[in-house]
Amino acid sequence: MSKYPFHKTEEEWKKELTEEQYRILREKGTERPFTGTYNIHSEDGTYKCMGCSTPLFTSTSKFDSGCGWPSFDESIEGTVEYIKDTSHGMIRTEILCVNCGSHLGHIFNDGPTETGQRYCVNSASIDFNKT
Repeated sequence: MSKYPFHKTEEEWKKELTEEQYRILREKGTERPFTGTYNIHSEDGTYKCMGCSTPLFTSTSKFDSGCGWPSFDESIEGTVEYIKDTSHGMIRTEILCVNCGSHLGHIFNDGPTETGQRYCVNSASIDFNKT
């Protein structure tokens, strides 16, 4: 049983997500830098979880960090879970959707705005609703 309110079987996830989306959202993968749909994207709207459609970030929190992935300086309150990640020989903070547990990316304390945060998010883990 999943600890998340929204859950599916792995077979259901595999049917509904592309191979790349499944690798990132369910297996904690990362897309190659500068390749994602939302890396250079500046329309007004809301970025939501690709797995369950939970709104995660607004376009007003997005900025160009130059890192190769979509970057945000804050999430919509209560929508992101933070997990200590010690993989790859470093200590980072992984970010997950609180509703379905899908991997979104990582958060770093090197953001240029007043929040000091940089949510480094895989484009494959989010979708966009234009306002």
